[in-house]
Amino acid sequence: MVKVTIYKTKKHEYIGFDMADHTSMVEPGDADILCAAISVLVINTINAIERFTDDETNCVTDEESAMIEFRFAHVASHDAHLLLQAMILGLESLEDNSEYEPYIDIIFEEV
Repeated sequence: MVKVTIYKTKKHEYIGFDMADHTSMVEPGDADILCAAISVLVINTINAIERFTDDETNCVTDEESAMIEFRFAHVASHDAHLLLQAMILGLESLEDNSEYEPYIDIIFEEV
């Protein structure tokens, strides 16, 4: 199961997110459409934040374990906040699908 944890302050300001694990929907080596969709949403969001905002970020990844730890150095800017909301919308749409729901878990954590 892919776990995505979104970190927000008490003021609902984004400070980052973590993603870990694989969906395990199919046998290793087979095409996994859900894992690919999640990866595209997350990686595109990171790339968009880096390209289209001035936010300082830190990103640690491990491709083998499908782990990403993404943090803002400061509270996310308006544009970065909007890009994260778009990512979350896509992830929640996948989680709301009865076929995919057992394979993705989105957690919001206040820090």
